[in-house]
Order: sequence, then C-alpha cells, then structure tokens
Amino acid sequence: MTGRLSRFLLTALVFGYAFLHAPIATLIVYSFNDSRLVTVWSGFSLRWYAALLENEALLDAAWVSLRVALLAATGATVLGTLAGFALARRRRFRGRTLLAAMLATPLVMPEVILGLALLLLFVASEVLVGWPTERGIGTIAVAHVTLAMAYVAVVVQSRLGGLDPAIEEAAADLGARPATVFVRITLPMIAPGVVAGWLLAFTLSLDDLVLASFVSGPGATTLPMAIFSSVRMGVSPQINALATVIVVVVAAGVLAAGRLVFANGKKTYSS
Repeated sequence: MTGRLSRFLLTALVFGYAFLHAPIATLIVYSFNDSRLVTVWSGFSLRWYAALLENEALLDAAWVSLRVALLAATGATVLGTLAGFALARRRRFRGRTLLAAMLATPLVMPEVILGLALLLLFVASEVLVGWPTERGIGTIAVAHVTLAMAYVAVVVQSRLGGLDPAIEEAAADLGARPATVFVRITLPMIAPGVVAGWLLAFTLSLDDLVLASFVSGPGATTLPMAIFSSVRMGVSPQINALATVIVVVVAAGVLAAGRLVFANGKKTYSS
C-alpha cells in the first residue's frame, strides 16, 4: 500500500511540474522559430532576438521596470525591515495593533482596490500639496513600496522570531546603544531574511501590472504593461524572445544564489 501511494505521489509530482514548466519550455523553443506565427514551426532562426534589440518600446519599458523595481525593492526593504523589527521585538507599544493591521492589508486586499485607492490619493495630494505633478516612475515606485513592504515585514518578522533575543540583550547589558545593537548584532543575524525580502520585493515590482496601470502616466510604461498591450493585439514572436531572455537571467541568478548559499553553508560547517 505504501509503495502504491509513493508511486502515485511521484506521478502526480511529475505531471504537476510538467504542467507548470511545459508551456515555458514550449515558449523558449518557439522563440527560435523563423515564422511570424507563434504556433507554426518553420525553421530555426535568431531573427526575433535581433528584432527585439531594435524594439525601442520594449527596451524602454524594460529600463523603466528595472528602475522602478530597484527603487521599490530598496524602499520596501528599509521600511519593511523596520516594521518587522518593531513587531517582533517591541511586543507592547501604542499603535501596534494598527501597524500590524496596516501591514496585513496589502497582503489580502485585491490589487484593483489598492491601485484605485492610490490613484485617488495621488490626485488629492496633487491638489493639496502639489505633488506629484505628474504620474510616472515616482508614483509607481511608491505604489510598489506600499505593496512590497508588507511582504518584507513578514519575512523579517519570521526571521527575528527564530532568533534568541538574549544575544541582543547581552549586547545592551554591555553598554551598547539600541542603534549599535541593531546595526552590529541584529542586522547581520537577519541579513538572509533582509536579502530574501529585497529579492521578493524586486520580483513583485518587476512583475506587477495592476498597480502600475492605475498610477502610471503617459511617459512611464512598465514592461508588463507593454507586454500586455502587445499580447492583446496578437502574440508576437518577439515576446517569446523577451520571455526567454528573462527566464535565462532569472535561472542564472537562482543558480548563482544557490551556489553562494551552498558555499557559505559548507564553509560554516567546516569551521
């Protein structure tokens, strides 16, 4: 009975991963297709990669998305780390319940509602204080920070929950100021969680379509917005080429991070 259950679970696992990754593999294969039709194979060619390099609209959109993701990930990491630290290490303070509720709201609220609320906020802010004068990279970055900092706070709070606070208390007993304890003791211990939060925030920002559609302006089109607009008029083989480049870059980053983590773990184990 156990053997049959193991074979069933293995088969389900294989089919599940095949269902998820087979479309990605097909997309990569057809990015080398010479035909303009994405479902008809007519021979091997790199023409769509060359056409992608000449597509200024997609390249500009990719550059906008990269700038927004860097800004949003950095801002969300700073704010989310501070919020996660406050919730994990300051058990009682005025407004703790409100802070926890505000951090949890972006996790459960539909992005359509969040995007509409931020749009109304930016419109009212422009009328009251004169900022933003126009919607663009800045407003998209603020919206992505609002969304991503909640995820960073959850990751950092979980990381702090698994650490012994006695180490920080010992440093404080030896005369270290709270800021010194945080920078020299706490931050190095939670560094993996902070890096994971930054990567998660970067990915969320780079992938977001709904929020950016609400708070962007005419001169700030992100890559997901450009791809969505292009796909609505028919899938171009250039999209396959662009997706293949993104998959390769992400896979290389994951492999590099995995090797780095493995090397650090091996070094720690040896010492």
